[in-house]
Amino acid sequence: MKPMGLWVEGDWIAAITVVVLGIFLAIGAKIAIQKEPEFAGHPKGLYMLFFAEMWERFSYYGMRALLIFYLTKHWLFSDGKANLIYGAYTSLVYITPVLGGYLADRYLGQRKAVLFGGLLLAAGHTLMAVEGVGGQSDPTINIFWAALAFIIVGSGFLKANISVMVGQLYKLTDIRRDGAYTVFYMGINVGAAIGTILVGYLGETIGWGWGFGLAGIGMLAGLVVFVLGKKALNGAGEAPAPLTKSKEMTLYGIGLASVAVIWALVQYQDVIQGLLVVSGVSLLGYVLYESFKLDKEPRERMFAILFLISLNPLFWGLFEQAGGSMNLFTDRFVDRGGVPAAIFQSINPIIIMIFAPVFAGLWVWLGKRGSEPSAPAKFGLALLQMGFANLVLVWGAEAFGVAAMTPVILVFAYYLLATTAELCLSPVGLSAMNRLAPKFLASLIMGAWFYMTAVGNFVAGKIGEATGGHDGQMTKQGLLDVYELFGWISIGVAVVVLLLSPMVKRWMHLDTLKDEEPAADKAA
Repeated sequence: MKPMGLWVEGDWIAAITVVVLGIFLAIGAKIAIQKEPEFAGHPKGLYMLFFAEMWERFSYYGMRALLIFYLTKHWLFSDGKANLIYGAYTSLVYITPVLGGYLADRYLGQRKAVLFGGLLLAAGHTLMAVEGVGGQSDPTINIFWAALAFIIVGSGFLKANISVMVGQLYKLTDIRRDGAYTVFYMGINVGAAIGTILVGYLGETIGWGWGFGLAGIGMLAGLVVFVLGKKALNGAGEAPAPLTKSKEMTLYGIGLASVAVIWALVQYQDVIQGLLVVSGVSLLGYVLYESFKLDKEPRERMFAILFLISLNPLFWGLFEQAGGSMNLFTDRFVDRGGVPAAIFQSINPIIIMIFAPVFAGLWVWLGKRGSEPSAPAKFGLALLQMGFANLVLVWGAEAFGVAAMTPVILVFAYYLLATTAELCLSPVGLSAMNRLAPKFLASLIMGAWFYMTAVGNFVAGKIGEATGGHDGQMTKQGLLDVYELFGWISIGVAVVVLLLSPMVKRWMHLDTLKDEEPAADKAA
């Protein structure tokens, strides 16, 4: 460790982050040891899921902040190809929850699915620490592909199911639900911010293996929290029916076999594109088939779900430039003042930590007065802000001159607008999926939400590939041209969504939603 007198901005940021992590852990310990069943108006189970997800996101987003640099600087892929691999990887991370959600709904239950997924994730992040000598001719690259495969399948078992468990802690008509998902979303972003800074700092200043190794430790910590906090769930997430040991082992075997399939798949991005189309049409057909078997009101709720889900590809296609082309842009064309580029990935989650309570309180305040925007209207506002995020970056960079280094304030402005957009869409979408879906399709619908997010991530890879131009190497003007085009597209779609939002709100039939027996009563 170098003397404090020689510390630069990046060193101070990392040190402060360690202190912040200690504070959050102290708060978590206080909640864990208190005897009261609620804390700050929410059940203790919410905070257990908060901290389990915090550690999982610590590992995932820490690794994500380094991935595009690892691909370009260590494995020596071109900018365009690296963006495509990044998009393919993140898309598979979001598509596997369809399988994980289905197996949890039908057999495992959400709790065991999350535990199994966490074990796979820990294995994957540990393998990421194996560097080799670098370059695509290094055989160690096969271990890298295996690490991605373990992380992808592990996320499939964990992501959709832990989100469903949050909803199971509340009644359908409980006005705290949107606020609960926003609190949970804060857990995601606390982990993302701290993980991005610490993993990114170690990876860029000391070595790739140090950064990825820390990510693996974070995942193991998340597993410990989840296992020790079982009591706080009050029966949420248990298997729908008694499960024999042989059947349970078979399901785990399916998960491990999926790792081998994904290991091959992640290396061939064109195949992934074809599979996304085929599986997307199949999933849409199945959801529509189930929808038309329902009565009028639940059927129209399913139509509202499909409308909201259909907006994911465009939004996430733009938003997920953050870890790809925007990360490279920040590294090469922004006056960073000596701060490692990966650390800038923490701007988004830090802004969420600041504004998530504001948005949660705003929705409740407006809801009590009958003025809260509907979920589709919030989605329209999200697309509007995402479009302006692109345009502000483009206009600012061009105003200062394409040949000059872009002022860092424009990076902060981009992430501010993208983050407020995210707060209008992501936690609201999670809540809407859980609230509107029939109980027997709960995890599948949540998986479908993540599936369309997966499509968005693959779209992000294709957009990122386009910023690389014909020769695969990104230019500043080429990136700005692509960002401007999609900024205007996002704004145009936003206007259409806002015009259609009253009709979609009627499909939701919020006034006739009814609660079923709470999970806590079933466990009693």
